[in-house]
Amino acid sequence: MGLGRQIADDVSCVAARDPAAGSRLEIVLTYPGIHAVIWHRFAHRLWRAGLRFPARFVSWLARALTNIDIHPAATIGSRFFIDHGAGVVIGETAQIGDDVTLYHGVTLGGTSWSPGKRHPTLEDGVLVGCGAKILGPITIGAGARVGANSVVVEAVPPGMTVVGIPGRVVIDPRERRIVGGRIDLSHHLIPDPVGEALTELLDRIDFLEARLSHRDAVRRETKETAHERA
Repeated sequence: MGLGRQIADDVSCVAARDPAAGSRLEIVLTYPGIHAVIWHRFAHRLWRAGLRFPARFVSWLARALTNIDIHPAATIGSRFFIDHGAGVVIGETAQIGDDVTLYHGVTLGGTSWSPGKRHPTLEDGVLVGCGAKILGPITIGAGARVGANSVVVEAVPPGMTVVGIPGRVVIDPRERRIVGGRIDLSHHLIPDPVGEALTELLDRIDFLEARLSHRDAVRRETKETAHERA
């Protein structure tokens, strides 16, 4: 795909994923996520052409202007959108498929000094919530969702939702919400397994306290009865 077509697709996909998006001109002029992607498209082509220093310089300039750090070697597919676009980091060997959405504060980071593949692969249609960290050469399957502030260090099957630290799969793909072909913005409906576990623990504590209170009451009654008989 040509560079112009890629950039046009990047701009066009914003309206379908951001309810606040206005005209195409507004998107092009005011969205730092779009600016970062456009700069990366240029830097990546320079990198592939063997012009490593110019590629790194363009990448540095993009970071200075957008607060989004994308290594020029990272491979990014079509219709890529970074919403709000602050504090996103995408490492050198990261691979991103088509129709992927990242929110602010996302890190696609490495976990090794070894050469070769060190960063994550995000397959088509993945959505990553704000502040999430995906670390290491793992694969996030097509259509998966990563909840806000999650830390994911293991592969995620396609279509699954992952939340927590460390990230855990919490919902079957048959139960996922589908909103007319658009991305699901109902972040408040993402399950909270840690909260659920704490709730169950508190319920268990209340139950045990009730049992102890009942046992103590029975013992007091038994002692009082024995004392009266004596």
